[in-house]
Amino acid sequence: MSRESSDIKSVVIVGGGTAGWMTAAALVSLFKNVDVSITLIESEQIGTVGVGEATLPHLRFFNQRLGIDEPEFMKATNATYKLGIEFVNWGQQGDAYIHPFGDFGQPVNDVPFHHYWLKSQQNGNNHPIGDYSLPVVAAAKERFDFPSQDPNSLLATYSFAYHLDAGLYAKYLRAYSEERGVTRQEGLVESVQQDPESGFITAVTLKNGKQVEGDLFIDCSGFRGLLIEQTLETGYEHWKHWLPCDRAVAVPCEKKEQPLPYTRATADKAGWRWRIPLQHRTGNGHVYCSDFMSDDEALDSLQKGLDGEPFAEPNFLRFNTGRRKKMWNKNCVAIGLSGGFLEPLESTGIHLIQLGIMKLIEFFPNKQIDEAFSNEFNRVMQMEIERVKDFLILHYHATERDDTEFWNYVRNMNVPDELKRKMDLFKQTGHVVKYQEGLFLEPSWVAVYLGQRFLPQRYDTRVDGFSVSDMQAQLDKLRSQISDSVHVMPAHMDAIARLENPRNDGWKNADMSLYGARKRSVQ
Repeated sequence: MSRESSDIKSVVIVGGGTAGWMTAAALVSLFKNVDVSITLIESEQIGTVGVGEATLPHLRFFNQRLGIDEPEFMKATNATYKLGIEFVNWGQQGDAYIHPFGDFGQPVNDVPFHHYWLKSQQNGNNHPIGDYSLPVVAAAKERFDFPSQDPNSLLATYSFAYHLDAGLYAKYLRAYSEERGVTRQEGLVESVQQDPESGFITAVTLKNGKQVEGDLFIDCSGFRGLLIEQTLETGYEHWKHWLPCDRAVAVPCEKKEQPLPYTRATADKAGWRWRIPLQHRTGNGHVYCSDFMSDDEALDSLQKGLDGEPFAEPNFLRFNTGRRKKMWNKNCVAIGLSGGFLEPLESTGIHLIQLGIMKLIEFFPNKQIDEAFSNEFNRVMQMEIERVKDFLILHYHATERDDTEFWNYVRNMNVPDELKRKMDLFKQTGHVVKYQEGLFLEPSWVAVYLGQRFLPQRYDTRVDGFSVSDMQAQLDKLRSQISDSVHVMPAHMDAIARLENPRNDGWKNADMSLYGARKRSVQ
């Protein structure tokens, strides 16, 4: 068989929404010189989940790689900037901390900054570690500016993401994709055809009788997993015993105040509530565990916390946290919710979609689907989602709350061995386990550990090489420098107003500095 005849000529994406149109946009853009047709099947009769409107900095690089104009994208999706996530009532009721997209101080003599802060706390320093992080202070002051190009500048110690309307983002990417040759097919899939010998999917038949054939099928059908599960029976690994929340209710409401440059996650009696500020409205939701809270209680708690009048009827969702046992099975790749679900506590949903797309492109197969490709894809995606899973579990488990049955359960539950190892090591030594691969870097773990009162028993001995007075002087200097830098930053809404004049220097600097801050993209 010739190389040309073995090449994949047709890709069929089943399902639209954010996952489907991100996949279509990436494939048609990055394979623009490859002879492959892309068809996306979706039905207006099937709604999208639409709960994930907060993103991670990685989305900026995805958009850039597709050549998407950032000001145009932000206006089209009513986006605002995001410097991190504020967690309220997680360690104890009344507590609050921000998990930033950036650093806490900087290492000295290869010792991470938080060790110096820990020693200073023992010697009377009452400033929280967030006072030594520029994005934390900027978020709290409702200010925003683009990261600096100068790697030695404090303004190069952070990154940023977006709050966006996920439905409008899918609409934007649909127009982008169709302009470049993606074919959209309206309709519901009624049946799936498979090769009798290999089990590979060969076509899907729509309710109107039309048959759509393909060489490679991408399942973006959401929780139901129309291809990956209902057809191929791949299997699902459930994580409810570690992440017990299995319900959500979402309600958008009118905007009563200027949007903040951060997401808010407020712990409730049996879960947590999100608040996502957009230009035109505020996104709100309540993630909860049905074993400890009824739907009516969850809705009542959510409605009491709304800033303004609701725009729509409550949207109730049911889900099972976990992942498919394979996200690539035969000639079918699951992208998005069809491959697994982790609650949106750390805004990882769109990131995992993006990661799956880029790994698929990296391991794009021929018609025979070499298992070396699919096996490596499954290994990487499994590792990534499981490390996110452990980080989410940490938020629940590292708590001192004992005011409800739910918090008693998560505080006392057994956690995965790898997470237990990481927590034990930090508790004993203050050391954060580092990975070569994985989404969340050291400052992310530090933010949650210290923000939720999970304090280590000791700090790195090398810190004792500095006198207390000298160390405190340096800490005071850093705090003052951060305060001065934030003071001259524009207000968040002033930065958004620049969208009307995107050719100014701020935008040029932002475009040039994105890759300089890449290592700090999720912290």
